[in-house]
Amino acid sequence: MNIVITGGAGFIGSHVVKLFVKKYPQYKIINVDALTYAGNLENVATVSNAPNYVFEKLDIRDENTVNQLFKKYNVDAVIHLAAESHVDRSIENPNDFVLTNVVGTVNLLNSAKNHWKNNGKKHLFYHISTDEVYGSLDIDGGYFFETTSYDPRSPYSASKASSDHFVRAYYHTYNLPVVLSNCSNNYGPFQYPEKLIPVVIDKIINNQPIPLYGKGINVRDWLYVEDHADAIDKIFHNGILGATYNIGGENECSNIQLVESLCKILDNKLGRAEHTSKNLISFVQDRAGHDLRYAINCDKIKNDLGWTQSLIFEEGLEKTVDWYLKIWSK
Repeated sequence: MNIVITGGAGFIGSHVVKLFVKKYPQYKIINVDALTYAGNLENVATVSNAPNYVFEKLDIRDENTVNQLFKKYNVDAVIHLAAESHVDRSIENPNDFVLTNVVGTVNLLNSAKNHWKNNGKKHLFYHISTDEVYGSLDIDGGYFFETTSYDPRSPYSASKASSDHFVRAYYHTYNLPVVLSNCSNNYGPFQYPEKLIPVVIDKIINNQPIPLYGKGINVRDWLYVEDHADAIDKIFHNGILGATYNIGGENECSNIQLVESLCKILDNKLGRAEHTSKNLISFVQDRAGHDLRYAINCDKIKNDLGWTQSLIFEEGLEKTVDWYLKIWSK
């Protein structure tokens, strides 16, 4: 099987690439990434010389190069992670998110549809998305289910919602074999330092103010990235065609609680007095359209596919902090 993994030099994608290359030597893994600011081939350095791995620098916004990719490798399956994903950037420049997340996805869908037509082989287009497409929850109750209506609130989540709808439309209109998943906030090693956890770690290490939106009361569900990769593995191999699976960490935490936990962990690891880093917290103007709470119910993937999280949140944070301390001390 020749499997294209888009966004494979990025945060989540690199973990999926490494898992599949190591676990499935019988598969040829084609890592496709445009190597924009958040993509880094160092993220997959441990598998770069594997005989079943190849890298292709490619922009999925270019329809012709996507078509050439399918022909060159006789692609059997796609695991689609490539996306612009930072909400703040989407507020500043929505067009980039439309072009990559919507047009890029449609380009891949069209190539898959045309290349797989009537060739008698087993195929799969697996589209990875976000819980942000569901909108926002009340602070004191409720969960996102696979059946929750879409209600995106940012240009980023709107672009991902659109791509989700296109994937389902190709399943119903063209019988394209697809499966989808929507995940909660990922964290762990190799995350580009624009997202909350690596930003906070960096600020604490350097004794700089920690910017925190609003009052820090917004709640997120945190999923360790290696657990997400394991869930993707299970869905890719055992998911039902046309189905959606929610992948959650079941680790709800307000932003202020998260930041204070990181402060405590780093004070201990850096040998600082208690509350030293907590004094660095600086509340800033809230993000426009800032969703109040995300929380995923992931009973479906647990019951149907036997997946579960491997780490409690405190363990995952410790591992994440240790990785950044090691990397940034070099």
